[in-house]
Amino acid sequence: MSKSLLFIVLLFISFNLRAQTWELGGFLGGAGYMGDLNQNNPLKVSGFAGGAFVKRNFDGYFSAKLGYTYGVISGADSTSKSQQARNRNLSFTTPLSELSLTGEFNFMEYIPSVSKSLYTPYIFAGIAYTGYTPKAKYQGQTYDLRELQTEGNTYPNSTIAIPFGLGIKYNIAGCLSLAADLGYRTALTDRLDDVSGLYPDRSKLPSAISVALSDRSAGQTAVAGTQRGDLRPRDTYLFVGFSLSYTFISQKCYY
Repeated sequence: MSKSLLFIVLLFISFNLRAQTWELGGFLGGAGYMGDLNQNNPLKVSGFAGGAFVKRNFDGYFSAKLGYTYGVISGADSTSKSQQARNRNLSFTTPLSELSLTGEFNFMEYIPSVSKSLYTPYIFAGIAYTGYTPKAKYQGQTYDLRELQTEGNTYPNSTIAIPFGLGIKYNIAGCLSLAADLGYRTALTDRLDDVSGLYPDRSKLPSAISVALSDRSAGQTAVAGTQRGDLRPRDTYLFVGFSLSYTFISQKCYY
């Protein structure tokens, strides 16, 4: 779903706040990733993230949330502690565009300005649709790695992902809530970083730029058919940060 279409959906919902159990908010924070260029650090943040959401609160414990988040992840072998990774010398930057639907559970009954609880920890899980475009810089220019077929094949520009995470929210004033959360997304693809399997036969790549960005080792010494990625079937990305939201509450709804 495009950003403009998502904006129309959120705008439509905002004009139909009839149930007084709706919540609108925004998110700002960082994005990170685990995959072929970061195998060991699940908390590494490599870019920014921001978004907006609308939530339907069914009661003080359960809610459903529709959200849009834009983030950027990146990685570079040149910063790795592994000599093997530094020799491989790959790098990428990937903008992510995520539309998600998640269910949320509060451990304490939480209704801003109504319930006795001023804060609550919570957990969430759901499903997401994510667009991604791996890119890399080479000789001062930025290239779309998918188009270059760096492993000798093409792959989709979107994927399904499974979000899950935890957080804590606090009623800062009236119907305003401030929340902090950490959420991981298991993507049903191994190509968020454009790295997945084996080095291809260079003679079958579409261009000289494809060859250059497929094998960035010194002297381009990689042999076709040898390991390029870590051979794990999926990449993971994360969003971490803060959200500020307003809950529409009435006596009719909660008393």
